[in-house]
Amino acid sequence: MKKSAREILESGRSIRRRGLMLGGIQLAVAGALGMKLRSMQLEHAEEYRMLADGNSIKIRLIPPARGLIHDRNGLLLAGNEQNYRLTMTREEAGGDVLPVLRKLSNLIPMTDSRIAELQDEFIKRSAITPIVLADRLSWEQFSSIALNAPSLPGVTLEAGLSRAYPRAGDLAHVMGYVGPVSDYDLERIEEPDPVLMLPEFQLGKVGVESRLEEALRGKAGARRVEVNSRGREMRELGRQEGEQGATVQLTIDARLQNYAAQRMGEESAAAVVMDTQTGDLLAICSSPSFDPNKFVRGISGPDYRALMNHDHRPLADKTVQGVYPPGSTFKMVTLMAGLEAGVINAGSRFYCPGHTEVGGRRFHCWSRGGHGSVDAIQSLEHSCDVYYYELAQRVGIDRIAVMARKLGLGVRHDLPMSAVATGIAPDRAWKRERYDQEWQVGDSLNASIGQGFVLASPLQLAVMTARIASGRAVEPQLLRSIGGVPQPRPEFPELDISESSLRIARQGMDAVMNSARGTARRMRILPDEWRMGGKTGTSQVRNITAAERARGVISNEQLPWNRRDHALFVCYAPYQAPRYAVSVVVEHGGGGGTVAAPVARDILLFALADGLPPLDAVPPEQRAAMEERHNAMHLYTPEPKSPGRSRA
Repeated sequence: MKKSAREILESGRSIRRRGLMLGGIQLAVAGALGMKLRSMQLEHAEEYRMLADGNSIKIRLIPPARGLIHDRNGLLLAGNEQNYRLTMTREEAGGDVLPVLRKLSNLIPMTDSRIAELQDEFIKRSAITPIVLADRLSWEQFSSIALNAPSLPGVTLEAGLSRAYPRAGDLAHVMGYVGPVSDYDLERIEEPDPVLMLPEFQLGKVGVESRLEEALRGKAGARRVEVNSRGREMRELGRQEGEQGATVQLTIDARLQNYAAQRMGEESAAAVVMDTQTGDLLAICSSPSFDPNKFVRGISGPDYRALMNHDHRPLADKTVQGVYPPGSTFKMVTLMAGLEAGVINAGSRFYCPGHTEVGGRRFHCWSRGGHGSVDAIQSLEHSCDVYYYELAQRVGIDRIAVMARKLGLGVRHDLPMSAVATGIAPDRAWKRERYDQEWQVGDSLNASIGQGFVLASPLQLAVMTARIASGRAVEPQLLRSIGGVPQPRPEFPELDISESSLRIARQGMDAVMNSARGTARRMRILPDEWRMGGKTGTSQVRNITAAERARGVISNEQLPWNRRDHALFVCYAPYQAPRYAVSVVVEHGGGGGTVAAPVARDILLFALADGLPPLDAVPPEQRAAMEERHNAMHLYTPEPKSPGRSRA
């Protein structure tokens, strides 16, 4: 059908509109392509040139600097030091690492066995995972490798930081140490931080380093680097620095800790100093110690075996992990259990003939001749065992156990340290659960003098002493601040113990030190403003057998070292206004009054004097020996404290 002129006109207009629209679209596409070409040729020419040359851009993590740890006065306990190291990635080395390792062996010491170990490591790990070839390079070695870099594909030189402990063994058990991330570490973490995958990245293994790992670790940074087709890093294109870990401040006084460590010497021992008002742990020292720097750098086999085989167990933290029969230091617990139960009062007396017979068995007092008639305060002054045998039968083990827990024994105290022990404050239910046996009267007699099933750590004994001295449920504190934020300072409630019972216990501890017949009178402090209350303890490790007696072994000193009694001592001062509580345990040391008490007294004096105590603070006959000890010490002498910085 023939179209009309009007229809022909409309059709022409429609074709022209479509043509214009199509032309516009074509023009827009051409413009966009032109702009893209301009951008590629002018603005991104360098980037595409790298791609054309076979180069690529990679993102690499930057390990964060680990947070610092300071003592209460701002003295550095754990820091970071410069560390030059060498890494290599198998993919970037072209797959065959042996030729590169051979070349490197001409520049730095690298034995055939070490090369074989590295080859095995490369096989186990992903081809893109960097492997550390050498650590703690000297500047000369670092420079030599840098000069030969063109012939060492896949090799990367790094200048990083490594953990360092300037106080070495003084705080090894508190601080712990860091070490390389192991497969076991990664398995324990639900969603591992990618930074943990970096070669030889270190994380806390034990102690504060482990318990505060997340705060101390920090956040990784990143850098954009150009690498060529052979995997060699050509240049850095950009960098975003990481975030250093939080700075942690502890309650520890590094000078007091150093003195305590040196005062214990080579003894297998532990000492704890606690502020009776705040709960701050001013010193918590286990002896002998070890150098944690060796673990950071990779401890040698001989060094590790020497630590493991040492009979004094330097790797064990005796302050919180070690539990011991508390011996006569437990007698304050039994005494206050009897006082609170109304079974006795301050004037209640029992007669001590040197032994007690129960069920056909004789329980001896440490003084075989006996103490005669003894009241409550004198029972502590003379440390009369028979008094407590009699009292235990009247008060019962369940009341004794309740009192022990009120004073912090048989309770796990929450500290950022490893393997903090709970100890044992036994009662009838405990024995049924543990041994499926009923409690016996003889068990009560043994427990009343801190033997039998009773076990306590030096930390718990310090807590017990601080609670008796202050009358409050003081809890030990180790952290002052994290990242500059002060940690909460709890208000400790009053103990659920009458003031009269606490006063009698304190009077007994004062008599131990300051009365004419006190078991630790020789270790008293002379200035009245520093007057000390204390209690000796000797815990039996084993009885001398009949066969040993037949061979002439009649005293503890004649036994092999590891069969001798433990020596214990607890104390606090000043007596009228208690500030510091101290506990000392010397493994297999013998008598608490002769071995542990002198150590505890001297440590307490250092805390009171805020430095070496004056010689006239001790009895005249001991001054020459104290001066000789102090002259032989290499005490920590930091920079003078700034105004306002103190132990308070």
